[in-house]
Amino acid sequence: MRTAGATVGVIACGALATDIGEIVARRQWPVDVHPLPPLLHNHPKRIAPEVERTIAEVKERYDRVVIAYADCGTYGALDEVCERYDIPRLAGSDCYAVYAGAEQYQALLAQEPGTYLLTDYLAASFQRSVIVELGLDKYPELRDDYFRHYTRVVWLTQRRTPLLEDAAERAATSIGLPLEVIDVGVNGLEHALLPLVTGASGGHVPT
Repeated sequence: MRTAGATVGVIACGALATDIGEIVARRQWPVDVHPLPPLLHNHPKRIAPEVERTIAEVKERYDRVVIAYADCGTYGALDEVCERYDIPRLAGSDCYAVYAGAEQYQALLAQEPGTYLLTDYLAASFQRSVIVELGLDKYPELRDDYFRHYTRVVWLTQRRTPLLEDAAERAATSIGLPLEVIDVGVNGLEHALLPLVTGASGGHVPT
């Protein structure tokens, strides 16, 4: 369903959708957000087909459709979809790079390659998104098999609250790693969305 006045449809990763909705409302952009299930990130091969299916569903309703996903482990499959439909996506490799900015993101991984990253969404949903999805709720002895090469958890927080702090601490403890916190806010995401929504140059356009 198209909201009155909306001219842009944003097909969004569900893990970004809340922040995108807040940005859209604050900026009063003429945008409808169509979130896809966040757990697609656990099955990256499904992202491109789901995005393409949603493009087909919504593209006739808007002047423009854009994709609020980075590559997100699709290894170019999402770019192939974007190229077929001439639709841009968020620049970058994943949502961590979008939130933190490419320079800070690369510096974090260069400083300590064994860095496991969290966003607010992942911190809050860690039990369901990671522990249950990996089967660690039933087989906790497999924890070290999954996480032995990690050395720390870095939480890239958008809105630091006591509730999220507790969730991030529990997430790090559950995989046996120390927690570091970096307040990144939503500026990186907002700046990445701006050219997509306004149609200005920017974002990632496959060639």
